[in-house]
Amino acid sequence: MNRRIRLLLVSCCVLFSGSRGSAARADAAPGVAPTSTVRLVNGKDLGLWYTWLTDDRYEDPRGVFTILPDGILRISGDGFGGLITKQEYRDYHLVMEYRWGTATWRTRKDKARDGGLLLHCQGPDGNFGGSAAQPGPWMTSVECQIIEGGVGDILVLQGKDAEGKTMEAAATSRVTRDRDGEPAWAADGKAERFTKGRINWFGRDPDWKDALGYRGKSDPDSPGQEWTTLECFCRGDTLVYRVNGVVVNRASEVLPRQGKILLQTEGAEMFVRKLELRPLPAPDQIP
Repeated sequence: MNRRIRLLLVSCCVLFSGSRGSAARADAAPGVAPTSTVRLVNGKDLGLWYTWLTDDRYEDPRGVFTILPDGILRISGDGFGGLITKQEYRDYHLVMEYRWGTATWRTRKDKARDGGLLLHCQGPDGNFGGSAAQPGPWMTSVECQIIEGGVGDILVLQGKDAEGKTMEAAATSRVTRDRDGEPAWAADGKAERFTKGRINWFGRDPDWKDALGYRGKSDPDSPGQEWTTLECFCRGDTLVYRVNGVVVNRASEVLPRQGKILLQTEGAEMFVRKLELRPLPAPDQIP
């Protein structure tokens, strides 16, 4: 076989593989299931992440994400987007320790301090919350919400793929309806399927207001600038969220079932001293 024919065959194989990959289901390729602890915040650098901001894309000229001398990750909040893992993950126990700062920015300067973890992220960067002309801050995913008064809410985000088609994202949860008709997780509630919107954590105050410093009467996260421990148990198509030892939300039949992790910046200063993925405990040890 001469060199020109060999190169032609290799080119055809590459084109075919790329086309097949773009048409595959979002959760078709296996992500990494940790067999030992993966320290996503390692106290030294952001080598496991890349940056996505709506205004500066893959650059961070304002230093929204910085590792402080004591090894803590500071998220300034001055922008919308996040840190996104380079690797896709599945079947893990995520442990995060964070606290709020005091700075708030832009359209959320006087609003409840807001952030979050997007789990199982799929598709192009910025494929949710924007348009073809102006990509958004987020990705197709299932979110673990971090907001004053709503830590542990589940949000289902269906974005668009590279061809502009809606991507699959969904979760089933047992819920009851609060005073205002909003769904909130309840162990004895009715199973409902969600392809968008929010599933409140079980004790979210029905009088919640999007106001700076808001705190509900039953919130399990730590007040003020104290540290909170947030855990996400991701096993197959199930999710369990736990805040300071309290199970606050559950979902099953989750799509996607794997993907990147996006740590949000959403207008509020936040400090993260631990963010790691651990192997899942035995099934009977998952809360």
